[in-house]
Amino acid sequence: MTRPTPETLAHSARRARSGTGAAGDSDPAARPGRTAAAATTTETPVREPATAQVSGAGSLVRSLEALGVDVVFGIPGGAILPAYDPLYDSTVRHILVRHEQGAGHAATGYAQATGRVGVCIATSGPGATNLVTPIADAYMDSVPMVAITGQVARPSIGTDAFQEADIQGITLPITKHNFLVQTADEIPRVLAEAFHLAATGRPGPVLVDIPKDVLQAPATFSWPPTLDLPGYRPTLHPHGKQIREAARLMTSARRPVLYVGGGVLKAGATEGLRKLAEQTGIPVVTTLMALGAFPDSHRQHLGMPGMHGTVAAVYGLQKADLIVALGARFDDRVTGKLDSFAPDATVVHADIDPAEIGKNRHADVPIVGDARHVIDELIAAVTAEQAAHPSVDLTDWWAQLDDLRERYPLGFEEPADGTLSPQYVIKRLGEIAGPDAVYVAGVGQHQMWASQFISYEKPHTWLNSGGLGTMGYAVPAAMGAKVGKPDTTVWAVDGDGCFQMTNQELATCALEGIPIKVAVINNGNLGMVRQWQTLFYGERYSNTELGTHKHRIPDFVKLAEALGCVGLRCENAADVDKTIEAAMAINDAPVVVDFVVGKDAMVWPMVAAGTSNDEIMFARGVRPAFDEDEL
Repeated sequence: MTRPTPETLAHSARRARSGTGAAGDSDPAARPGRTAAAATTTETPVREPATAQVSGAGSLVRSLEALGVDVVFGIPGGAILPAYDPLYDSTVRHILVRHEQGAGHAATGYAQATGRVGVCIATSGPGATNLVTPIADAYMDSVPMVAITGQVARPSIGTDAFQEADIQGITLPITKHNFLVQTADEIPRVLAEAFHLAATGRPGPVLVDIPKDVLQAPATFSWPPTLDLPGYRPTLHPHGKQIREAARLMTSARRPVLYVGGGVLKAGATEGLRKLAEQTGIPVVTTLMALGAFPDSHRQHLGMPGMHGTVAAVYGLQKADLIVALGARFDDRVTGKLDSFAPDATVVHADIDPAEIGKNRHADVPIVGDARHVIDELIAAVTAEQAAHPSVDLTDWWAQLDDLRERYPLGFEEPADGTLSPQYVIKRLGEIAGPDAVYVAGVGQHQMWASQFISYEKPHTWLNSGGLGTMGYAVPAAMGAKVGKPDTTVWAVDGDGCFQMTNQELATCALEGIPIKVAVINNGNLGMVRQWQTLFYGERYSNTELGTHKHRIPDFVKLAEALGCVGLRCENAADVDKTIEAAMAINDAPVVVDFVVGKDAMVWPMVAAGTSNDEIMFARGVRPAFDEDEL
């Protein structure tokens, strides 16, 4: 990848605005909305090459405008305050959140829903440290985000000045890169580099820390800048020899599986994935981060693998003789006990990040490249291989998998005590809201049920905190998703525990006209922790009851109304449909539905942490029965 010149930078910014990108080894069109200079796409007019005398703060805001940023989420404070004055007159929309964590998750939700870079802003010290959790969350899930923080003036750095924190040092392990800006004149270049780094290669969060005196200093704003990233050259196109070897294995394997991760979504490779799967007839499993990359309803989709995956998906990987991993990282929640995972499988591992290949599982055929290019080249190589040699018949393999799908489908039992089933609520929510809605989950039982019982047919309709498992993610991330896709219905599926961590952002939604819908799956407990206490701690329920059932503290309907939302409650199955439909009919205000469900429902199937996938349990005390020659 050659270093972008001012001319190519301006050209790429214009192409970003028209929704296209230039081709080449560092092809920015590999992912929606990515270019060397403009990692966002928007209808906001972008300033053409220009020079002006402004303050550092003015240069910051002009840079955001030139990069095509349409919205930022943040809270002002002393060190960042100079930036808020030119922002007052800017075309960039600023959404005033109620907590910096909300700003970070909103930027993540915006990025996940749109494919563009999400932007959040905070002041120094506690403002910046409140961004640490969403930055770590974005890092784990490879989300393109730029976090802009104020810092104390340069002479005060290192003196323990008021509201000083070394946010650059704090976030070093959880950012793709970070900057401490030293002069006002370098702000345009640093911002352009930050957006380019966040959006290209393996996406991730980038932090830009700007001292207050730099924001106040006079500056010459010049756009476009020249990027100075001499060591940054993501490999997008895979090696042809490795592709040909992968194609040979794919056409000769008897028990192959396509193991699809979130990188396929980030690469915009879902159409190619479907073509490759149908061309080869190979079964597909999609991880928690990849739901929607391959239609749930497709004949070849086995479901989600891992700790709470389907029996067929877990078995498929475990028994495979070939695993083709595309944009996945062999996470512990997928592999279970690593040394017993897929013992007979040859592994083809394709990822844009070479550090992931071989990190957890040895790759027999390592492929470094962007998933879109990898899949496109695999299609061509498989076509050539099939023309030269007939593919192995997979009839017996599919017979085994279909038998498991028939015997062990996802399902649930109605609670014996007559309480409302949380699985039923989520299933009906998905059926009524439909496949075009965006579903944003918190973390816990409700997250797993939402992944299991809502059918994801399209990419970017399922957002969740996968790697970090951040409680409190759903409400602000749904807010960001709705801002990015204002014409799309956005449902946050949250637990009563998660909801109490960040529900203050509903006030932001109410005042800013962001009509998200929230389904609170209220079981009165920290549900997933309680499930583990039931299974592994002798039903000793230490500090998992929240009081939202017994004492109705808080009363979620009253809380919703106090935050400017419409509050609804549903406590029995007969009212589920009409309650969801009532929420769907409200489009001028945020809606919160308190679904009061039973506390004893569990997530099944389950592979207990630290155990082999061979030990998957279909239900409590029920282990799937396999043939003698199987697991």
